Amino acid sequence: MMQKNDVNKQNMISDSIIRQYDLQSFNYKVQTNDILSIRFESLTPKEYDFLSKGIDPMANGLVGGALLLGDLVDENGEIPYPVVGKVKVAGLTVFEVQDYLQSLADNYLESPIVKVRLLNYRVTLLGEVNKEGVVAINNNRASILEAIGLAGGLTDLSDKTSVKLIRQKGGRTEVVYLNLLDENFVNSPYYYAYQNDVLIVPALRQRPFRKYFGQNLSLLISSLSLLLIVLTYTK
Repeated sequence: MMQKNDVNKQNMISDSIIRQYDLQSFNYKVQTNDILSIRFESLTPKEYDFLSKGIDPMANGLVGGALLLGDLVDENGEIPYPVVGKVKVAGLTVFEVQDYLQSLADNYLESPIVKVRLLNYRVTLLGEVNKEGVVAINNNRASILEAIGLAGGLTDLSDKTSVKLIRQKGGRTEVVYLNLLDENFVNSPYYYAYQNDVLIVPALRQRPFRKYFGQNLSLLISSLSLLLIVLTYTK
């Protein structure tokens, strides 16, 4: 993948930099139906820490200030925050959400620390990959190539020039085709994976021939050999 005309040249200097690309900035912004994990810690004595005081840990999914299962961003782009109420997070990056919740906690707690993570950053891969299914990504700055790698890579029969990407972005669904053989793909706005991306890798057109020819070739050779032996002994 990611080829240029100089890929197979023999006169290239070892360990030399052939080209450099400036990667585009990428900051995933929280959308509705994302799941956020929020942790907060502070020096405030427990009896005065109203963010946890009087809250039923099991009812709210809170244990020691940690959301066990995470908070779902609702259709209004909001999440519930203890005591404070609904907080708007959609359209913000994870770090912006963290800074915003930090500013809220600063108003009430002593030296609070707020940590926010996106829990459901996942990509679905179908077709000519070695392991179809949903892969979970543990950071929100992973490339499409990394997602494919998590699925075991592409098969030998995959068409790397027309990989279909289905992306949910805001209230829209985008469908684009990616050429993974083009090195300039690193400059593409689709180089990085988004939460809920679906990648469908098609097969090469010659797949049936390549798949079944090898299987049937040995049978054909065996049949011809048997026929020659029979002809030899019947003469």
